[in-house]
Amino acid sequence: MNQLLLQSIWLIPCYALLGAIFALPWSPTIIRRTGPRPAGYVNLLMTCLAFTHSLIALQSIWKLPPQHISFNWLSTAGLELTFDIEISRVSVAAMLLVTGLNLLAQIYAVGYMEMDWGWARFYSLLGLFEAGMCALVLCNSLFFSYLILEILTLGTYLLVGLWFSQPLVVTGARDAFLTKRVGDLLLLMGVVALLPLAGTWNYSELAVWAKTAHLDPKIAALLGLLLISGPMGKCAQFPLHLWLDEAMEGPVPSTILRNSVVVATGAWVLIKLQPVLSLSPIVSAALVGIGTVTSVGASLIAIAQIDIKRCLSYSVSAYMGLVFIAVGTQHSEAALLLVLTHAVASALLVMSTGAVVWNSITQDVTQLGGLWSRRPISGLAYIVGTLGLIAFPPLGSFWALLKLASALWVEKPWLVGVVIVVNVFTAFSLTREFSSIFGGKPKQMSERSPEVSWQMALPMIILLAFTLHLPLLLQSLSLLPSWADFNKDVALLLMWSSIFGCTISGVIYLSDFIPKPIRLPVKVLQDLLAYDFYTPKLYKVSIVFSVDMISKLADIVDRLVIDGIVNMIGLASLGGGEGLKYSTSGQTQFYAFTVLLGISLLGATVTWPYWGHQFLSLMF
Repeated sequence: MNQLLLQSIWLIPCYALLGAIFALPWSPTIIRRTGPRPAGYVNLLMTCLAFTHSLIALQSIWKLPPQHISFNWLSTAGLELTFDIEISRVSVAAMLLVTGLNLLAQIYAVGYMEMDWGWARFYSLLGLFEAGMCALVLCNSLFFSYLILEILTLGTYLLVGLWFSQPLVVTGARDAFLTKRVGDLLLLMGVVALLPLAGTWNYSELAVWAKTAHLDPKIAALLGLLLISGPMGKCAQFPLHLWLDEAMEGPVPSTILRNSVVVATGAWVLIKLQPVLSLSPIVSAALVGIGTVTSVGASLIAIAQIDIKRCLSYSVSAYMGLVFIAVGTQHSEAALLLVLTHAVASALLVMSTGAVVWNSITQDVTQLGGLWSRRPISGLAYIVGTLGLIAFPPLGSFWALLKLASALWVEKPWLVGVVIVVNVFTAFSLTREFSSIFGGKPKQMSERSPEVSWQMALPMIILLAFTLHLPLLLQSLSLLPSWADFNKDVALLLMWSSIFGCTISGVIYLSDFIPKPIRLPVKVLQDLLAYDFYTPKLYKVSIVFSVDMISKLADIVDRLVIDGIVNMIGLASLGGGEGLKYSTSGQTQFYAFTVLLGISLLGATVTWPYWGHQFLSLMF
C-alpha cells in the first residue's frame, strides 16, 4: 500500500485541483441556498487527503534513493517534451510542508473570513496555489517549472484582488502581477536559450552537463542573468521587490502561504539551477550583490514601517536575499535549509499578526499596545515565530544561518558580516513590532481586543508546536550541520547578534523614558527608510515616465502618420467614387470616349522614353 502511494505521488497536486473545481458551484451565481461554506469544507477535505498521502509517501521514501518518473507530453519536429518528476526525501518533505501549511491556512480562514461571501473563489485559488507548489517541488524540468510559476503568478493576482471593490486592492493586484511579469519574460528568454546549448531542460541532466560545459563567458553570463531574473521577481528581490508589499492588501490567510512558501518558489528553482548559474563568475557575483543589497536594505526598511503587515513583508525579502547569497556562493544546502526554516516561522508570524488585524480597528502599530494580557495565544505565537526566524538556538533558522555563515567564514568573511547585520536588524524589527503590539499599556485602539476564535487559534498552536520541533525533523532529514563542521565562533556571533538586536529594541520600545514614536536625529534618513529608499518614486521618474513617453509618442505616430495615411487613402477613394458617380451618364459614346482616353494615356506613358525628351526640349 505504501509503495502504491509512493508511485502515485504525482496525484497529490490533483487533489487540490479537484478541490478547487468542486468549490466553484458555490460561487454566488450558481448555488445560493447553502451559502458559500461548503466550498471551504470541500477544499479542507481534499487538502487533508493530500497531506495524508504526502505523509505516508515520506515514510516510504525515507531510506530510499531518489526516484525519477517521466510522462511524455509532446513529441514533434525533433522536440521531445516530458514532464519529469523527482521523488526524494527533500521534495516529498517540501510537499508535506506545502500541504500542511495550506491545511492550517484553510482552517485559519474559516474563522478569519467567517462573514465573507467570497469563499468559493478564495478556497479555489488556495487550491490552485497548493496544486502549483506541489507540482513545482516534484517537477524535474525547467520548462514545466516555468509554466507552473506562470500559473502561480496568475493565482497571486487573483488572490490579492479578491476584494476587487476596493481601489487599493485592485492597485496592489495589478502591481504584483506586472512586476512579476518583468522577471518572467526574461526568464522565458533564458529557458528557450538554454535548450540548444544543453539539449535538455531536466534539472538532473543540466547538473551533469554543467560539470563539463565550456561556454563562452559572455554567453554564460547572459544566460545566467536571464535565468535569475524570474526568481528575482518571485523572491521579491531589489529592484522587483515592491510587489510583496502591495500584495499585503489581500486576505491574511492567503498571506500565510505567500510570505512562507509562495515567495520561496523562485528560490526553489534557483537552487535547482545552481550548477548552471555557477558557470559564470559574473552571475555568481550578481546573485551575491542582489542578495546583499536586498537583505540589508529590506531589513532596514522593515524597522521604519508602522503598518503591521509591511513590517513582515520586508523581512521576507531580506531572508530571500540570504538565499540568493547562499546560491551565489554555491551553498545550495544552506539555501534549502533557509527556505524550509523561514517558511515555518514566517507563517506563524503572519498568523499571529493576522489575528490582531482581524478584530482591530487599525493596522498601525503605533496605535496598538497592551495586548499581551488579552491575547496570550497570539503573543506567544509571535514570540516563537520571532525566535524561529532569527538565530536563536536550538530553533530552525539558527542552524540555517549557522550553516551558511560557517561556510562563508573561510571563503568570504565579509558576507558573514552581512548575515550578522541582517540578523541584528531582523531581531530588532520583530521585537519592535512585538513591543508595540503586545507590550506597554492598552491604547484607545486596543482596549477592546479579545483573543480570536478557536478556528484561528488552533492553527497557531499547531504551527507553534511544529516550529519548536522543527530541528528534530531537520536532523532526521540530515539537513543540520554536523558537529565536525560546527564553527563555535560563528555560532557565538549569531547568538550575540540576536540578543543584541532583541535587547536594544526591547529597551527602546518597552521603556517609558524614551518618547514614542521614535524619531531619528536625521529626518532625511528616517524618510529614506520609511519610503523604501524612494524606490516607488524612482520607478515613476524612470520606468513609468519612459513607458508613458513612449506610449504618447506611439499615440502621436499612430494618429498623425498611420491614421493620416489611411485617412488620405480613404479620402482619395471617396473623392474618386464621387467623381465616378457624377460622371456616369449611361451614354455609350461617353463610355467609348473614356476608354479611348485611358488607352491614350497608357500609350503615352509606355512610349514616353522615345518621345519625352524631344517634347521637353521643345518646351524648354
